[in-house]
Amino acid sequence: MAFRGKEMMKKILKKVGENNLAPGVKDSLKKCIPDSKIVMGRANRGIYAGRHIRFGNRVSEDGGNKSRRNWKPNVQEKRLFSYILDRHIRVKVTTHALRCIDKAGGIDEYLLKTPYHKMDTELGLFWKSKIETLYEELGKMEVVFFSPEDEVKFEQRFKELKLSERAARREARRQMYGSSAKLNQIKEGGEKGNGSSEEAAASSEGGSHGDDSHQQWVANV
Repeated sequence: MAFRGKEMMKKILKKVGENNLAPGVKDSLKKCIPDSKIVMGRANRGIYAGRHIRFGNRVSEDGGNKSRRNWKPNVQEKRLFSYILDRHIRVKVTTHALRCIDKAGGIDEYLLKTPYHKMDTELGLFWKSKIETLYEELGKMEVVFFSPEDEVKFEQRFKELKLSERAARREARRQMYGSSAKLNQIKEGGEKGNGSSEEAAASSEGGSHGDDSHQQWVANV
């Protein structure tokens, strides 16, 4: 099902919001998306980079008979990482769009560098306007730099916090599940070892007393 550029513009403004668009972006979008432009229905669910369904003829080798056929774009579902969003974006892209993204250096760079008249899909226009808005907000933020001493302190505190969290998780597991089987075996083995050593010491003492009494009896005889 095809949809026209006017409907695409309404959907983009509804998702992004007119107040979130940078100044001049709305006018440029209207110029790039004329009302008569028709895009294939699958394009609203991915980034196609100008690749759409094409139609032609299948010609037989023997008689040259022609029959209608179509060529669909090679669409793949990929997870692309966005640095400005700090997460992966699951999107359907064509192999041509993947090559363009790799050449640009990432999904963010591709969306920023690609002009609006080439971004002829609804999802591509939506992500392009969203990324531009986020980068514009990032440019207005103040950047604070820390001294090397403060960075070392932050790293040390982070390590201490990580170690304390690890110890707390270990203690919580011990309280929840009790001591492990290996610890119980080690404790039981230690107790058995102490008992056997005491018995051996007692038997050795008893044997020495018996030898002394035997020697005294032989001397008296």
